Amino acid sequence: MDAKEMQEEREHLKTTCEILDEKILSMGEHIFESKEKAQDFSRYIWENKADMDAQELNSVRTESEMDAKMLLRERDYYKKLLRIKDSPYFASISFKEDNHEKLDIYIGMTYLKKDEFNNIIYDWRAPISSLFYDYETGNAEYVAPEGIIKGRLLRKRQYKIEKRKLVRVFDNSLNINDEMLQEVLAENSNEKMKNIVNTIQQEQNQVIRNTKDKNLIVQGIAGSGKTSVALHRIAFLLYKIPNLTSEKILIFSPNQIFTEYISNVLPELGEENTVQTTFHDYLHKMIAEYKKVESFIHFLARYYQDGDVDKGLVIYKQSKEIIKDMEDYVNNLVENTIFKKGFIENKVFEYDARELNEMFHKRYSNLTFFARISEMALKLSENNYRGKSGKKNTYQKLILEALGIKKDYKYFLMDFYKSKYFKYAISKEEINKLKDNRIINYEDALLLVYLKGLMEGFYYDKYMEQVVIDEAQDYNYLQYKIISKIFKKANFTILGDINQNINPYYHYNSLEELNSLWNSRYIELSKTYRSSEEIIEFTNKILGLKHISAIRKEVQQPVIRHNEKDLEEDINLLKNKYQNIAIVTKDEKTALKVYNSVKNNYEVSLIDIDTEEFKKDLLVIPAYLAKGLEFDSVIVYQDSDSYYTSEEKNLLYVACTRAQHELIVYGEINI
Repeated sequence: MDAKEMQEEREHLKTTCEILDEKILSMGEHIFESKEKAQDFSRYIWENKADMDAQELNSVRTESEMDAKMLLRERDYYKKLLRIKDSPYFASISFKEDNHEKLDIYIGMTYLKKDEFNNIIYDWRAPISSLFYDYETGNAEYVAPEGIIKGRLLRKRQYKIEKRKLVRVFDNSLNINDEMLQEVLAENSNEKMKNIVNTIQQEQNQVIRNTKDKNLIVQGIAGSGKTSVALHRIAFLLYKIPNLTSEKILIFSPNQIFTEYISNVLPELGEENTVQTTFHDYLHKMIAEYKKVESFIHFLARYYQDGDVDKGLVIYKQSKEIIKDMEDYVNNLVENTIFKKGFIENKVFEYDARELNEMFHKRYSNLTFFARISEMALKLSENNYRGKSGKKNTYQKLILEALGIKKDYKYFLMDFYKSKYFKYAISKEEINKLKDNRIINYEDALLLVYLKGLMEGFYYDKYMEQVVIDEAQDYNYLQYKIISKIFKKANFTILGDINQNINPYYHYNSLEELNSLWNSRYIELSKTYRSSEEIIEFTNKILGLKHISAIRKEVQQPVIRHNEKDLEEDINLLKNKYQNIAIVTKDEKTALKVYNSVKNNYEVSLIDIDTEEFKKDLLVIPAYLAKGLEFDSVIVYQDSDSYYTSEEKNLLYVACTRAQHELIVYGEINI
């Protein structure tokens, strides 16, 4: 860029900052005045409500609520402007629409108007901003509200602005290996995940901006930015879809550690964090029969650490096959539920078996087992007590007594395990655990929830409009079936990597298998931005992969092969080069052993299932808790008690792909 052009860019930045300052000042004053006005108005209503009739009071309250909503929107935009104050934009494009003059579009985290009709900054989510992410210079088009706009992209420019000063400006014609991306990739990782708004790549942008398809299934290799893409997609949908708010979006996270790690991204993008949960939390809400439900991580620990597991039994309990077996069991139960006797209520209202069977098997045949009984009880109460439902519970009790059954889901699950429909040999001791234990195993909890749904109907969440599921490969098909029935109204974004599956009892050949539950668009993210070429070549060999391409350009260290005796030497080596180091173990037991061996010489953190906040300087973490995280350097720790077996290659792959710049692996690995 010549000196004249550079000076023009400095002048533009100066002008932008002046307009931004004026806007921030005027909005701050207006918000303060509006807040005082709202308080005065509320005081006026309170003091004069006795003199107002109901219609007048309702009218002023409606006006007050509308003013409050407008003030809230204005305050949110004001906060966004404050966030961009020191770095207003990160990119610009020059675009010449067919038969129109050239436009210079500056792109930032949020918009800023120069006047009533023109922006001086465009939001990165605006339709025209997609040109920056989707095209090289040359012919280009974008979808605007009025239709497809075609033209030529003349220039793409990126900026590094710090404290209102242009640190660097450069033009680029490509996104994939540009200077800004390489600079970001070369940085050390932070305590929290960062936004990638200035380096979003074309394949990522196709997921983020997709609003044609209600449901997306994204297969993305390790380091392809799946989680970042999911969060930026949420920010885009909040911008694009009218009346969609953060409270109507739910993220299923693998664990609390991951939830904390991603907690900064949406606020950085100017949006509130969404509702976040784990599938375990949902299981806990839906199961009252047990004091505690085993978490997915403890479920994994039983396999990777304890070893005392009938693997065939758990595989069957996690399989697609058992879904149909349970459905057949419930269908048979319904078909063979016969009233052999009737009952009399209050010595007046008498019902014989024939009448009750007609209601159960014909009139309410479209309902589930217990929903039929509930509806029968309601109808009888209303018929006999002038339309009142007060006797519903009485009738429900009488109906159950006439059938000789109790609403006891522990009993029904145990009965299913004993029945001909359960296709695996299971001991009485194993079945009786369901009756005697206060904790239900993870695999049994899934079946109990599905059984409940089949027999009384699934809980329906009508509030959530968007559901995002990360680490999708670790959910079995039954979990998705339950989720699809709970969130019938919602659209889904499902992201995962079948190569990073850590559930030893369930594997997908492809996430496309989920298309049978949702009419979805399947997209693949095939480029990895996390690791060096040397690390990628090593991790490819673990699973025999060939399709991964490295994006990083800088020369990195080769993967080092050491053993546990070198641990302190390796920690010292890495501490001199990187901000954070993760020692990744196979299981929690090994993690505790490593932690105890180094805690006296280093400031180190031990990460376990209960960890919520942590520092990444130096930590010890089991591989199955490291999902979704990344570190400057990683030591994959193995010793004689904790080698990865050939069946645990996916877990080893997860451990190794956490490394960005340098990887040290202990012990023997057959690759």
